[in-house]
Amino acid sequence: MKYCQGPKCHTYRTKDRIRGPKGAKVYQTRRRSSFYYLGGNACSMNCQDDWFRKFGEQAVNHFGRIHEPIKLTEENAWYKYRDWRHDNRYYFANQLSEQQIPITEEQYNDDNLVRP
Repeated sequence: MKYCQGPKCHTYRTKDRIRGPKGAKVYQTRRRSSFYYLGGNACSMNCQDDWFRKFGEQAVNHFGRIHEPIKLTEENAWYKYRDWRHDNRYYFANQLSEQQIPITEEQYNDDNLVRP
């Protein structure tokens, strides 16, 4: 079981957050085995947004702020493509040149193979 990481989770008034005996009720952070927001760490979009408002700037600075535009060139525009419409054929496709190179299913499933 883990707790929601939303910094204001305990302030939202819902029935599942209220705990304690009559006369001494408190709202507390939600606790679940799994969550669906913030990469499995927040119980709702409200909590996810609260977390990002509080820690987003700090996280971007820590993990690397972009100072120059990232460019998609013909060399790094390759991606793996599975054509479901035509008998499950597999390709390396290039977003810029629109070139397609047939590959095997094993090559498609190989996460280390990222370009032809």
